[in-house]
Amino acid sequence: MENGNISKHSTFYVVGLSYKKADADIRGKFSLDDVGKKNVLKQAQQEGIESLLVTSTCNRTEIYGFAQHPFQLIKLLCDNSQGTVEDFQKVAYIYKNQEAVRYMFRVGTGLDSQILGDFEIISQIKSAFTESKSMNLVNAFIERLVNSVIQTSKRIKNETEISTGATSVSFASVRYIFSHVDDIANKNILLFGTGKIGRNTCENLVKHTKHEQITLINRTKDKAERLARKLDLVVKDYSDLQLEIQKADVLVVATGAQNPTVDKAILNLKKPLLILDLSIPKNVNENVTTVDGVTLVHMDHLSQITDETLENRKKHIPAAEVIIEEIMDDFMAWTKQRKFAPTIHALKKKLNSIKESELSVQRKKLSNFDEAQAELISARIIQKITNHFASHLKDDTTMVDESIEWIEKIFQIETSSK
Repeated sequence: MENGNISKHSTFYVVGLSYKKADADIRGKFSLDDVGKKNVLKQAQQEGIESLLVTSTCNRTEIYGFAQHPFQLIKLLCDNSQGTVEDFQKVAYIYKNQEAVRYMFRVGTGLDSQILGDFEIISQIKSAFTESKSMNLVNAFIERLVNSVIQTSKRIKNETEISTGATSVSFASVRYIFSHVDDIANKNILLFGTGKIGRNTCENLVKHTKHEQITLINRTKDKAERLARKLDLVVKDYSDLQLEIQKADVLVVATGAQNPTVDKAILNLKKPLLILDLSIPKNVNENVTTVDGVTLVHMDHLSQITDETLENRKKHIPAAEVIIEEIMDDFMAWTKQRKFAPTIHALKKKLNSIKESELSVQRKKLSNFDEAQAELISARIIQKITNHFASHLKDDTTMVDESIEWIEKIFQIETSSK
């Protein structure tokens, strides 16, 4: 394989946007819920895309896949989100072939996470892989790549300390609440929505507060009840939201909706309220800040918190990068070998054909022709010849495409990959 490309007709790309250049509003426009991701896959099937994965988290939305041009993948994203091509061009990134492979390794191992060492993204990649595979949108390249990234993630977790210490958006949320709300032990906390970050935040709050302080509300009540049973909390109906907000001193919003679920119209406050919006797209309308006593903090602000834990994690980046390079080198070697393997197979078949033709001539010429000896010697010669060609193609300095073309031309062979 040359530069990570396994096809002469398509290229491996990653197209997407992340917290690095896209703010929460823009990320919200391109965010894809489960239905949106499914629609991307369906459209990809209709448009003849060979293989791709779709991930959409609070911090990034990305498509990894094969295309003749990256715009094919960009179009899939824009067609199924609220984002436009113009918006995409302002904040997005496009990587191809080996660069795209390296990027996926960094994302999947937490090195590109908004909070260094946050490995939540690897579960998103696994889910994306499962979804794509169920729709026959995973080829051997992406399957091997995902498995290699998962293996790398496990090794970095086990062999480095890059994810040690309590540092995450949910932990930062709790720390923010404790540092900005006086007498928290006697204040009421309302969690609206039970998304992943919301659940983690809730669990962190339970560790540091009294259970009776926390109330859960979710559009689907049984989800809230499951979490409430686990943590021994109170659950209220969605219809009680406005009333419960009035009682709350802190409102944590993590609904995962595509549009704001809280705005000033439902705020009839009698005391100050701190609102933490842990959602992408934003689930709290900015107009709440016009209400007296309201403080609104978004997840991006919480993610910027740096402390000793993060500084310690940075020390382990070199060790993590060594592991990435080791497994990525194995992956690139596999892809390179996979590309020239059909040519080596065809070459061996051609040489065997020449051998059979020559042995047939010698059988007729020689009365004492030693069939077994001739077979053994010629087979060893053919193996040595093909090994030489394989070694040449494996060499890092070899231009694989040109060499394959040369071999196929000289020996007048064709491979099944064409």
